[in-house]
Amino acid sequence: MKKLITFFCMMLIFSSYNAFSNGLSLNSPGPKGLGMGGAMVGLADDYTAVYWNPAGITNINNAQIGLFVTDIIPIGTYKTTFPAQMGALVVDATTKTNHYIAPNIMGYVPLMSGDLTIGLSAYVPSGLGAEWDGADLIAFSAGKELKWSNEVGVVNISPTIAYKISDKFSVGAAMNIYYGMLDMERPLDMFQVDLATGNITGIGEDGIYDTQYTESSTGMGYGLSLGLLYKPVDMISIGVSFKTKTTVKMEGDADNMAMETIGGMMGATLSNESEFERDLSWPTWIGGGIAVKPIDKLTLCLDFQYSLWSDAIDIMTTTYSAWPDMNAQPPAPPLEEEMPLKWEDCLQIRFGAEYELANNFDLRFGLYHDPAPAPDETLTIIFPSISYNGLSLGCGYQITECLGMDFGIEYLIGTEREITWERVAEAQQKNEEFSGMPGLHNMNIIAASLGFSYTFKK
Repeated sequence: MKKLITFFCMMLIFSSYNAFSNGLSLNSPGPKGLGMGGAMVGLADDYTAVYWNPAGITNINNAQIGLFVTDIIPIGTYKTTFPAQMGALVVDATTKTNHYIAPNIMGYVPLMSGDLTIGLSAYVPSGLGAEWDGADLIAFSAGKELKWSNEVGVVNISPTIAYKISDKFSVGAAMNIYYGMLDMERPLDMFQVDLATGNITGIGEDGIYDTQYTESSTGMGYGLSLGLLYKPVDMISIGVSFKTKTTVKMEGDADNMAMETIGGMMGATLSNESEFERDLSWPTWIGGGIAVKPIDKLTLCLDFQYSLWSDAIDIMTTTYSAWPDMNAQPPAPPLEEEMPLKWEDCLQIRFGAEYELANNFDLRFGLYHDPAPAPDETLTIIFPSISYNGLSLGCGYQITECLGMDFGIEYLIGTEREITWERVAEAQQKNEEFSGMPGLHNMNIIAASLGFSYTFKK
């Protein structure tokens, strides 16, 4: 047992060090969950139960280690045509084909004749990202090619404990130790530019992106997951899961290529570089599900998951230590930039099925609907937010008595979102806060996950 724990801790450190954000919302961590459309709260019967419902780790009877890797491939599109008075320029952009790969590791040890189970995990539960070709978007920057990309994600180190109160009822809890990462490159509108000459005529917005902004940051945050699992009869399992809001205190470095120029125009000395701080939150999450086994080899699952985004992502405030607030009276305080996001609460509905085709081989299928949290007012290609209908397939194969393999693949079909130029003009006339990019937004996602589990004999 001592060797097992030492081996697991070494693997945990290696995995968490190399893990990277999955790039987009990873809605179904683990190959089994991925293959069943993420309908796992009521089932929670494999090593990924720590994410879905920590009470489910009591379903693991012997010491076990699970390793899996997930690859996310987003394919985003953005199209718009500028109004005639703005030159009728056409934009037809597609994201670069990036692979966002996340390794994960989870391990458990049953104690006290199997009623008490403890575990430790390192996995990637969520993220968001997109990278665009600046050459496709030069219409927004008067012919200047700038960079447009964003990656935000989190690695969760999660010690877990669960107790089987009776044959029918289990409870579990997990501590979530989040290590957040955020990298962003986006254009800014800092100057008034003469389109005929390209010369800067003053400081102020004119609707043309003229400056490159880049930042990178990391941070730590802490939260808690709780779970209940109830089996009134052998053929039915009911689960409830709850995750607290987790705020990650981000710190990093930013580079705004306009700050030295702006300082010179105002008779001040400013650096293009600055350290900054920002709070980044992941939402309160409530899940519930039921798993039913109507016949011997078939399991059907239905879940709901409700995310309170409105409390987590409303306004993102960034404080820059080296840049002053130029609108304040001297001595000016550090600059605080507010980016309104105003994300809205969302309810996901998930369905999954598993059929035991042979003694050692299972087939899986899943469907789910995942609505977009971002409203039109804040939708941009830097922070894409699309409603998806997901279709997934998967399988599980018990290679030996101890070694198992699982595979899952899903295709998320995005629903096009359109923001018209008329809507933007209307917001300007009413003096409304509106940062949404006019045009037709969409994204489709392919995700695949492969995992192996090893169960130690008693």
